Amino acid sequence: QVQLVESGGGLVQAGGSLRLSCAASGRTFSTFAMGWFRQAPGKEREFVARIKWSGGSTDYAESVRGRFTISMDNAKNQVSLQMNSLKPEDTAVYSCAATDRVYGILSNPGRYNYWGQGTQVTVSS
Repeated sequence: QVQLVESGGGLVQAGGSLRLSCAASGRTFSTFAMGWFRQAPGKEREFVARIKWSGGSTDYAESVRGRFTISMDNAKNQVSLQMNSLKPEDTAVYSCAATDRVYGILSNPGRYNYWGQGTQVTVSS
């Protein structure tokens, strides 16, 4: 089992920045990749960004590419999401996820078998 705990959400004005962190504990040695997803009220959960634990390759949703940066600290078993130039449409509950499954599409939330509790990000206009 892997436990994930997010932190860093909050309220920010449009154009501002926030940094989310996700601390992983437990059987982290089996982690293949970690990702961030978000869900706004009345909408489906959507992919934001992901990073592979080995090699650190990243991928982003088109809506956040160039504004968000995902990074990892292997020594701390921690993944962060730096969010810049925030827009009101970025408002959502952001959740950290981890997977030990090697195959599948990493932008698909079904690929991930461990999830954090989520943290609210609200961007005011």
